[in-house]
Amino acid sequence: MSEPIITELADTRRFPVGAECVPEKGVSFRVWAPEKKTVRLVIIFQDENIDPPHCPIKVELQNEGNSYFSIISQEACAGILYRYLLDDDPQPYPDPASRFQPQGPHGPSQVIDALQFEWTDAAWTGVKAQGQVIYEMHIGTFTHEGNWTAAAKELPELAALGITVLEIMPVADFPGRFGWGYDGVNLFAPTRLYGTPDEFRYFVNQAHALGLGVILDVVFNHLGPDGNYLGKFSSHYFSTRYQCDWGDALNFDGPDSGFVRDYVLANTAYWIKEFHLDGLRIDATQQIFDSSAENIIAAIVRVARDAGVPRKTFIIGENEPQDAKLFLPFECGGFGLDALWNDDFHHTAMVAMTGRADAYYSDHRGTAQEFVSALKRGFLYQGQWYSWQNQTRGALALDMPPAKFVNFIQNHDQLANSGSGKRIHLLTSPNRYRAMTALFLLAPQTPMLFQGQEFAATSPFFYFADHKDEIAQLVARGRADFLAQFRALATPEMQARLPDPGDPQTFTYSKLDLNDRNLHKDEYALHRDLLSLRRNDPVFQACQQNRRIDGAVLSPDAWVIRFFGENPGDDRLLLVNLSRDIHLVPAPEPLLAAPKDCVWDAMWFSDDPHYGGMGMPPWPTKGNWYVQGESAVVLHPVNQPEDTVSHE
Repeated sequence: MSEPIITELADTRRFPVGAECVPEKGVSFRVWAPEKKTVRLVIIFQDENIDPPHCPIKVELQNEGNSYFSIISQEACAGILYRYLLDDDPQPYPDPASRFQPQGPHGPSQVIDALQFEWTDAAWTGVKAQGQVIYEMHIGTFTHEGNWTAAAKELPELAALGITVLEIMPVADFPGRFGWGYDGVNLFAPTRLYGTPDEFRYFVNQAHALGLGVILDVVFNHLGPDGNYLGKFSSHYFSTRYQCDWGDALNFDGPDSGFVRDYVLANTAYWIKEFHLDGLRIDATQQIFDSSAENIIAAIVRVARDAGVPRKTFIIGENEPQDAKLFLPFECGGFGLDALWNDDFHHTAMVAMTGRADAYYSDHRGTAQEFVSALKRGFLYQGQWYSWQNQTRGALALDMPPAKFVNFIQNHDQLANSGSGKRIHLLTSPNRYRAMTALFLLAPQTPMLFQGQEFAATSPFFYFADHKDEIAQLVARGRADFLAQFRALATPEMQARLPDPGDPQTFTYSKLDLNDRNLHKDEYALHRDLLSLRRNDPVFQACQQNRRIDGAVLSPDAWVIRFFGENPGDDRLLLVNLSRDIHLVPAPEPLLAAPKDCVWDAMWFSDDPHYGGMGMPPWPTKGNWYVQGESAVVLHPVNQPEDTVSHE
């Protein structure tokens, strides 16, 4: 075989690191290895485990003099496998910016030609922050097959339901047969467990064809404990200045941090450009440490938006302290995110539905006042004292638009944190669940459902992670210790019943049974109709943007939210009662008053038999109201009947 032809790097690359196919020139390889004297590329044209293997080609990369090593090889092509040899180390390592790891993180990297996929979404304009309904999805458990192709077949159903944005749990490759994805170690390589990179692109392309946006959950606070070879290329990828809860923090402000920042920012742009993703969900931003003039989170947002042009880009953050700085605009000293997850809404909803206020739920009471405040202000904690953490929590966000807050009553963390993995509809009464679902889906904030929530999935959702034995034991112990903050889960009986994260059955039990859609038609109809009301009713639709709502407490467990229409008198009332029947006598609350020359009438109620309820009598046009226990009702104004008009 002839020797590979080497040419200069030139301006042929789209991203600063990794292997990229260059039309008519071959493959460009580039890697950051500041402490290395030599970096050699090992090109493998056949699976190296086949006997006899094809003789690999080894070629030395050129030192650019700026800590990068690079080469363009005409011998290489899409599909070949490769690794790097560093100095005198006999062990070859995968590319830190590998685009695919067909044999997992410990195997060789594969050259992928991202330009071969034929996109058909040129007319897609992206995702704006307002008016979205998010659906959190774990590809490995969303379908029985657990891959991109099977998930794509279900997208028409989600679009018809009223979902507008899919939030995909992390896909950066990780070792083992299953996992949540938060221990990813190959940030540029979609995990082989769900299919090929082009199958991921196919999924996104299909979603766009149906009007669905796709954002990706990314983890920039740490990497996983197994298969992480970044440290072999440079000791400066990680920082010892900060203590991250899950592993070494990435180095965003120490020696050589500029190169690490470039690596993460390239990864950000890569997902947006080469997979046509509509944005990101940034995991655990409170564990991303940076004292630079431009915080890396702000830089990620800036780069993501630039990469998406001319499409709109939607960026969400998770931030347990609820620091409003993250979604303030750049010009106001913020980081520019579109929205943050709202744990407060989840916590108060869980307390209201289950009566349990343990551990991190202990500063929530699930009362009517909390829900009124949550719908009017987003976060409940905006700087007050938070007893669970023995410190203040949150920052003022009183005037933030509702779309800045992502509400949920289920997500991957919270389901698993129950210990049993049970869905909330199994932990509360059906009536109370329907009433809370109505509040959740009609609130002006952005709602997020977790996969299967829309049809009351029977499958639990556990924490699962497939690690080698020594790590698996530590993970299982750590998980049990974390759940022990809940007093009931700290008992020996419950500790013994906690599912083993490394047991394949823990993963299998977490897979959705999509036949539940047909078996649970009542719950499915509930979500479909509420999402239709949210999307199509002009008052509910407008209040998602203009914050024209107010609320009042009717009893400790009942409240009213008034949604003010754009036209005088065209309002909506949402009455929620999570306790027993109440008779509103007297009714000294102005928000209950009907518009001039109108009375209130019911336009939707949670006790509708179509949703499995026991029905509701006609809404009275005069006299005081009875509000049924554990129910929600939406009222709209109608012309006052003649027999209720007073004649003077």
